[in-house]
Amino acid sequence: MHITPDISKLIDLAIQEDYCMGDVTTEALIPDKAAGTATIVADMDGILAGLDIALEIFTRMSQETETTKLVNDGNHLIKGQKIAVINGKLSSILTAERTSLNFLRKLSGVATETNKYVKAVEHTRAKIVDTRKTTPGFRLLEKYAVRTGGGHNHRHNLGDGILIKENHTRTLKSEGMTLTDIIQKARNNAPHTIKIEVEVEDLLQFKEAIEAKAELILLDNMSLADMTKAVNLCNGRALLEASGGINLQSVSEVAGTGVDLISIGALTHSSPDLDLSLDID
Repeated sequence: MHITPDISKLIDLAIQEDYCMGDVTTEALIPDKAAGTATIVADMDGILAGLDIALEIFTRMSQETETTKLVNDGNHLIKGQKIAVINGKLSSILTAERTSLNFLRKLSGVATETNKYVKAVEHTRAKIVDTRKTTPGFRLLEKYAVRTGGGHNHRHNLGDGILIKENHTRTLKSEGMTLTDIIQKARNNAPHTIKIEVEVEDLLQFKEAIEAKAELILLDNMSLADMTKAVNLCNGRALLEASGGINLQSVSEVAGTGVDLISIGALTHSSPDLDLSLDID
């Protein structure tokens, strides 16, 4: 993964958060000249993501540190597998350990959870996509982890596309506008390169959105039966996105309705960390 200036700043903030007053434990116990080797190990099966960032933290703590990748992001890990080797001053390795693993465990967890959803719908046309429900400051990284796990990204930010949500609609309907009016207003005021997506909650709203020629329609918390009807009514005139309360137990059935996209907020806001550790050799 390319470490952009934004990611570089995030790394610096994470190091500062942990090292703002030094590492009194390591400073009290480990001689500064002591050198050695450590290995990052998978403590459970999963998908690796964020290794370049994790290793960058070790080298920022000490330029004398050398790192070697044994696997790459996107690889399937098995419990006990060695991921990377770090050589250098043991004091700097121990100081960087938790900060490094925090990034690696979190991003690998997102990639691993995403991959479970991707595999659950691989027999269908549906793509798994993320949302903007991300950890503040970590969006670029979490969305990278989603892609690493085989998923796809929805909007990265508010300027990526128009998404007319329920509260937008409610605000404008109080002024007497219909859903058709709202979609047309968005089309009139948006750059021609921007697609328009609108959230609908029932088939009546869906039919109006189709007739108003929305390019994407988000089916919010619809039943399987209604989603199937929407797919048939749409007949390819728009991309259909299913969203709302979808989990690993239900995602396959949702994909079976024929929708194009399934957005899962839990990929970035609720994925458990992948259990990884660092062992001093």
